[in-house]
Amino acid sequence: KSYFFCLKGLKMGEKDGKVEVKRLADDKVKLYKPEDVEPQNPPKYELLEDMANMTYLSEAAVVHNLNSRYSLFLIYTYSGLFCVTVNPYKWLPVYDNHVVGCYKCKRRDERPPHARSSSDNAYNNMIMNRHNQSMLITGESGAGKTVNTKRVIQYFAIVAALGSEKEAAADSGSKKGTLEDQIVAANPAMGAFGNAKTTRNDNSSRFGKFIRIHFGLTGKLASGDIDTYLLEKSRVIFQMKAERCFHIFYQICSNGKPEINELLVVSSDPCDYKYCSQGETKVKSINDAEELDATDESFDVLGFTQDEKNAIYMITGSIMHSGNMLFKN
Repeated sequence: KSYFFCLKGLKMGEKDGKVEVKRLADDKVKLYKPEDVEPQNPPKYELLEDMANMTYLSEAAVVHNLNSRYSLFLIYTYSGLFCVTVNPYKWLPVYDNHVVGCYKCKRRDERPPHARSSSDNAYNNMIMNRHNQSMLITGESGAGKTVNTKRVIQYFAIVAALGSEKEAAADSGSKKGTLEDQIVAANPAMGAFGNAKTTRNDNSSRFGKFIRIHFGLTGKLASGDIDTYLLEKSRVIFQMKAERCFHIFYQICSNGKPEINELLVVSSDPCDYKYCSQGETKVKSINDAEELDATDESFDVLGFTQDEKNAIYMITGSIMHSGNMLFKN
């Protein structure tokens, strides 16, 4: 059974072993099986911020509360220690960096539910208790894991930033960014080589990642490392019709940086390459030329030299060319 479409109603009585309910949405009276009818929560629990406080905690009550909040673009809802997110598939003001200051050093009940609050609680617990903290971001494809992971990383980069005016001045002559910039900049680079369009998500991460962020005794960023695993390597050579290969191939073909195309001897049409044209080649929600700029800039922030960047692009281009090779006995 599914409560995806759960409707409110008034119990009128029982008839033939079934429950007679008047639906409030259309005033129709219907008969339902007893197991398909769940008690409602009192009106004061409408748009509840923490679903653990519900009088009647059931699947129907949870779905109704999430749907009611989502209709008002309240995409974050607490459920005890968890923060439940419903993907809005659009940019909302709650994602902006200025929101970080609204949640810094605030109790969870002082502000509306947000992933920033969960990040702040983890950070403060680490500082006060001197224990490692873990945050698990999970959900099915398209749930918003990648975007919310970025928000969490950005929070730590802003709140626990290392940069000082002296350090900024020392680095002003190089493209390499500060540590907090590098931690944030790792996302575009990994996304280009590890994300792809699927039937359910235009920007689906086709790999898992375990991110460690290390802090000093004063709570300032000290270092970070990322472990990746289970990359969907088979996507490089084969894609379903409604899907796409990894973003980097289409970024290069966007001709956003002609010097890369010239270096790799790659055309601007992905249909010229077998490994890139078995499925779709365009995604409405993604501007490949802009994404190429973000990818290239992230390499600069991470401290890659121009030779290293060229080597990465050349390996990528060689894969595109190798797909067009024919062999004879």
